[in-house]
Amino acid sequence: MSTTDNGYQPPEVWTWDQGNGGEWASINRPIAGATHEKELPIGKHPLQLYSLATPNGQKVTIMLEELLAAGEQGAEYDAHLIKIGEGDQFSSGFVNVNPNSKIPALLDRSGDEAVRVFESGHILMYLAEKFGRFLPEDPLKKTEALNWLFWLQGSAPYLGGGFGHFYHYAPVKIEYAIDRFAMETKRQLDLLDKTLADRAYIAGDEYTIADMAIWPWYGGLARGVQYGNSGTFLDVKSYQHLQRWTEEVGARPAVQRGRIVNRTWGEADEQLAERHDASDFDHLNRS
Repeated sequence: MSTTDNGYQPPEVWTWDQGNGGEWASINRPIAGATHEKELPIGKHPLQLYSLATPNGQKVTIMLEELLAAGEQGAEYDAHLIKIGEGDQFSSGFVNVNPNSKIPALLDRSGDEAVRVFESGHILMYLAEKFGRFLPEDPLKKTEALNWLFWLQGSAPYLGGGFGHFYHYAPVKIEYAIDRFAMETKRQLDLLDKTLADRAYIAGDEYTIADMAIWPWYGGLARGVQYGNSGTFLDVKSYQHLQRWTEEVGARPAVQRGRIVNRTWGEADEQLAERHDASDFDHLNRS
């Protein structure tokens, strides 16, 4: 690494420094593919989910719980825990389901041939189309829901990999990086707040996969449960319409169930490391 009075200067050709990655250095690498041989477990239900309760993971478990609450018994699923801090996502079995080695990954075994589905936004679309739920049939309303679903897929990296990383996880606090991504995150919060000023849900008057995609990320931020003290830093309470929506979506029983599946941290009654049956929620420590 070379420096000048103005700070870091990139070398002509970048090389990987394994010790320069902060908290997640042990699982980040510049190459794809499996690092070890290990098959994935297969449960009893048609849908096999391999995930962790990050915001991207919560999207899918919320959707599955909403489908079950709507009476879609074909949406019964097994949710297997993928410990990304230990590199489970780089096993040969996981890479076969998602070659990008990111959670969540879904295996649909309901047909004659198993179907792999990866990328959280695509999983939401796949399930919505498979069951005919939470994506409007009206072309205009469907388009608006997909507008916001794809907005989330493009915007969340600025929140997580940008603001969240540099504000909370980075081993060195860089003012320029934090200011840059805080500005963008607040712009996104303002956009959501203004959008929700005259509609009940993100895409209109109907609860859709757009809400399920956005709530774990921006609802979590609005609730002050992401990235340490970021809620205060970003003044999230000032976004009143976003706060209203966050509370209303968060009060849905399926959302309350879905957000804790594959969760292994926090309060004991908000952890369900794996979900293989609806009755698993009954065994949580509610004392």
